[in-house]
Amino acid sequence: MKLVVINPNSTQSMTDKIIASARAAAGDHVEVIGRTAHGAPASIEGHFDEVMSAAHLMREVQQAEASDADAIVVACFDDPSIGACREIATGPVLGICEAACKAASMIATSFTVVTTLPRSVPIIEDLVRKYGLHHQCRRVRSAEIPVLALEEPGSNARQQIRDEILRAIDEDKCEAVVLGCAGMSDLTEWLSRETGIPVIDGVTVATKFAEALVGAGLKTSKIGAYAVPNKK
Repeated sequence: MKLVVINPNSTQSMTDKIIASARAAAGDHVEVIGRTAHGAPASIEGHFDEVMSAAHLMREVQQAEASDADAIVVACFDDPSIGACREIATGPVLGICEAACKAASMIATSFTVVTTLPRSVPIIEDLVRKYGLHHQCRRVRSAEIPVLALEEPGSNARQQIRDEILRAIDEDKCEAVVLGCAGMSDLTEWLSRETGIPVIDGVTVATKFAEALVGAGLKTSKIGAYAVPNKK
């Protein structure tokens, strides 16, 4: 199986971290190929960045499709342009927000999302409603750190995320926590140990879900919303 994992921003160090998490999760029969959306913003923090990254993300999806990828993971928690990606791709395309929140709903009756900046909170709240999980999501919280702080050696980002999770356990009474940024994927095990609660990384879960969908012989439906784009 060939799984292409795309970082829709242009920060290569984040791609390297994401791919390491995906490869650690993937089965022995899965070839994980990483792609970076060169030319996109360095991080995706809001609607403008999503729009500016879209064409670069589509290019990477088209290249993945041309290389006969069996499935694609878009490794940004805003699930940017997922519908457009699914129109282009033959196999399953998974966003890490949808994958992580649906995984949380399977192992806990409630969960909280901990993301980076406050401006991401309403975007994620909208996604949770779209995925029909708002009744299980206690809250979307911000650790008030820029995405790129996760790439800075010596930053206090991991401690801020841990502290926000501890507040979520105390104040939200949540049973699980979803990490609301692909750049947090390398912190999952440490955060689980530090907080004593299931901490879910969307990159890991999306990798395993993609593997399962391909194993089940499923592809993206081409009747209706995800039909191949019309030629113009």
